Amino acid sequence: MFGPHFSRQGISLCVFPGSVPRWPDACTRRPSSSLSPTKVRSKEKSPRHGAGRRGTPLIIIGQGLGRELTFEMGSGLALGSVLPAAPAPPALCLPLGRLHSREMAARWVLLGLLAACVTEAAKKDMLNVCMDAKHHKTKPGPEGELHNQCTPWKDNACCTANTSMEAHKDQSYLYSFNWNHCGGMKDKCKRHFIQDTCFYECSPNLGPWIVQTDTSWRRERIMDVPLCKEDCDQWWNDCQDSFTCKENWHKGWNWTTGSNQCPRGSECRPFKTVFPQPADLCEKLWSRSYKYTTESQGSGRCMQMWFSNTEVNPNVAVAEYYARLAGAPMPGPGAWLFLLAPALLALL
Repeated sequence: MFGPHFSRQGISLCVFPGSVPRWPDACTRRPSSSLSPTKVRSKEKSPRHGAGRRGTPLIIIGQGLGRELTFEMGSGLALGSVLPAAPAPPALCLPLGRLHSREMAARWVLLGLLAACVTEAAKKDMLNVCMDAKHHKTKPGPEGELHNQCTPWKDNACCTANTSMEAHKDQSYLYSFNWNHCGGMKDKCKRHFIQDTCFYECSPNLGPWIVQTDTSWRRERIMDVPLCKEDCDQWWNDCQDSFTCKENWHKGWNWTTGSNQCPRGSECRPFKTVFPQPADLCEKLWSRSYKYTTESQGSGRCMQMWFSNTEVNPNVAVAEYYARLAGAPMPGPGAWLFLLAPALLALL
């Protein structure tokens, strides 16, 4: 639903993708119960400013923000925000009532337009992107051929064909990392580390979990990517009888020979001893790059390392879901151009 609500208190422009029962109520200080608000904050002002009275519109932004936003701008107009307890139809209400001038009304509408466009741009920055790291492309795109286990990403990849080849070597130029630091790693185990490398190097769907880092070889990394239960469980099952000497493979190695060797005083032990549970392996191996979940493949709530190159990449929808949770989901900038009309009318 999209449109203005007129009342004696003034004008409230309310934007709701989808149907919201009694939608004008959501733009008043007494929020609609359909939004299940958990917190309302309003800065009380004197009555001459038109705030602190029942019916004063609030800015309301719903669903998955994870934070409260409170704005106040000009003429003592009090604003607040409501966060829903559970996912609810997102909404933005711009209070235009009790404004002291038409110019001020226009400012509010334009401010809403700007906020919407910035939010949409931020959400898009999380989707279809490559992290700023050692071997990643600057932006994803099709690759004519990717090698073996990296093939599922060939239609849209952050890795090159050469990177995909190197990902399959026991000790490649990518990071000079030696999988066989405690004797030969079993093939059924090694294939998971190859898949892990393909996923990390090639996936354009890791945007919601990219964070800044400060190392000599990359400026960004991933953290807490929610992996599907099957991926972690099978990784652990296939590697439990292989050997390693370290729990965290990100740091602490002896690099004096040019490749990673076990640090002095450490001993090689079975994976199942170093990582007692699948969650230990997935979460501790690369310093929380991954997060173990109980979600299953196909749920749309977890990322899959493994999928067929003949099927649609299931991680696209998962990234979109988490991008919506991380940033306020609102209509695209095109829809918000509708707000320009009231702004121009207010100046007449």
